[in-house]
Amino acid sequence: MTDDFDIVSPEAIHSGRATDAYFDRTMEALEHAGRNPDVVAEVTASQFATGRWDLLAGVPDAARLLADRAVDVDALPEGQLFDGGPVMRIEGSYREFCRLETALLGFLSHPTGVATRALAARHAAPDSTVLSFGSRHVHPSLGAMVERSALLGGLDGFSNVAAGDVLGRAAGGTMPHALLICFGRGNQEAAWQAFDEAVPEETPRIALTDTYSDEVDEALRAAEAVEELDGVRLDTTGSRRGDFRHIVREVRWTLDAYGHEDVDIFVSGGLGPAELRDLRDVADGFGVGSYVSNAEPLDFALDIVEVDGDPAAKRGKLTGTKSVYRTPDGGHHVGLADRDAPADAESLMEPLVRDGDLVREFDLDAAIERAREDAALVGFEPPE
Repeated sequence: MTDDFDIVSPEAIHSGRATDAYFDRTMEALEHAGRNPDVVAEVTASQFATGRWDLLAGVPDAARLLADRAVDVDALPEGQLFDGGPVMRIEGSYREFCRLETALLGFLSHPTGVATRALAARHAAPDSTVLSFGSRHVHPSLGAMVERSALLGGLDGFSNVAAGDVLGRAAGGTMPHALLICFGRGNQEAAWQAFDEAVPEETPRIALTDTYSDEVDEALRAAEAVEELDGVRLDTTGSRRGDFRHIVREVRWTLDAYGHEDVDIFVSGGLGPAELRDLRDVADGFGVGSYVSNAEPLDFALDIVEVDGDPAAKRGKLTGTKSVYRTPDGGHHVGLADRDAPADAESLMEPLVRDGDLVREFDLDAAIERAREDAALVGFEPPE
């Protein structure tokens, strides 16, 4: 046993070592036969529209993987919603990128699933603060991917400190139950006051108020123990929660009755769109965890659709190079690239890599705004 974590290194990913073994066998067979055709390959989840919108994420990592390879790549922008059709197109000699397929699909599939779930959470509580608390549910090497995808989907912040280092953004958070337990039952005030006195001034004073006693009791005690308390957080375990909406309303009533109208209420613990819709009028903000971080990856596949200029695709896939368009009414249209575009349509496929050179810059804030605007244009709705 070594001291290293079970993590595939960036060097292995870049080199093509992070591949499925059958791509090694493919390379051996093509090299043996002296075959290296020029191909067009497309990354697609669904051939035709399904009525389900997904939010494309992971494009910067995919671009870095394909850079320095003798290929041309076009892709939808990061933060673009799509419903069927290709999200990326690669043109070049097949052996130039054959071994990269496994990593490429991973770079797109998992982040897109996370970002789409984050977008659903955002739309379930559009006027509330919604934070990403879920990186603890995934392998720690994926923390930055989860938090970037959560931001892309419109969440307001995240909790993972190392992800903040990668993204150049500060992580946020207040206190766990462990802090209260370290002070002991009946000493909650001491824990809240120690937190208030110790943490940086810019850290919001949010007290966790459901550790030992009733949420109403602890919320009021916290509000009276910490002079400049910003809010309370309710993270009651599901087995003891009961009618959570009623609990939140009772906490709000009691805080107001004792003159603490300026103390906000934040809620966390097993929340998804249904819970956010139910609580958004009685809570000021939410921490969303596994609903976002544990999103099922979108099932992207990479398929060759042209070989040496001739249409070619396996059975069940649509042959020929395609273009993707957005129309002013929010329509998502896919057609053969050598045919006319729909009237007034905007082409969504944009240059990403040209002969190995990365030709696109990535701006997370711009991608977040793109996702927000495109979701409004297409009428995105979270699941029931």
